[in-house]
Amino acid sequence: MVELEFNGQKAKIDAGELVSYSVNEHEFIHQKGSPGWRNADTEMFPIIGPTADAGFVVKTPKGDAVQDQHGLLRELDYTVTETTGDSVVLVKEYIANTKVENSKFPDKSTAALLSWPYGFRFKKSFELKKDGLYIVFEIEGEPGMPFMLGYHPAFKLQDENALIQANGSKVTVPEIIKVGSRAMQIPNCESITLKDKETITITTKGFGNFMLWTEVDNMVCIEPITFYPYAVEQKNLHKGFLDLNAENSVFKVILQPDV
Repeated sequence: MVELEFNGQKAKIDAGELVSYSVNEHEFIHQKGSPGWRNADTEMFPIIGPTADAGFVVKTPKGDAVQDQHGLLRELDYTVTETTGDSVVLVKEYIANTKVENSKFPDKSTAALLSWPYGFRFKKSFELKKDGLYIVFEIEGEPGMPFMLGYHPAFKLQDENALIQANGSKVTVPEIIKVGSRAMQIPNCESITLKDKETITITTKGFGNFMLWTEVDNMVCIEPITFYPYAVEQKNLHKGFLDLNAENSVFKVILQPDV
């Protein structure tokens, strides 16, 4: 467990997962073990979305890859490479075509082993600054590598009338629940504000879109994404890929509390 502290803010990172972000003792992050989701945050890479209907196969320029929901990055372990009192850097590395055990198998998936025909180095950093928590993702790999990236944090709700403001519109938690497992699409959006007991704004760079998901009224996932996966059939997920280059290798998420 890495604990960061700065200017009334505290963050806890457990094996790369943001399990707590509090400001003046107010907790913003969904707590593991509470109803709704077993995690607090995760990354979706190199694909976003389910693949079961496509036989767990995703097309790439180097051939078909076996991927389960949201990709194989979540099956890899982070290594802490740098840490200070208010920041930490973590890295995951993958060698092309290495077979990775799928934690969803056999209970929730028929794909026992996952793989990707490209190697990559994935860096995730947290830094507390005066105006909030900065989360940065940096991808290193073969130029042109196809990928999608999504960040999947879950926020704790403490007000039954919590609202989300995005693109000039308001969204309620019951509206998100009604959409179901597909998650609500918020296209062409770089900033979302969650108005709960305390207000927090999620500002992004590089993603360009969000999706919202929850099945309960005590938490909501506000997820920056490069592509909304339900815009295509699962067999056509490759249509949502970006190609890795110097201009699209760094992505940022800033959690800015109004407290």
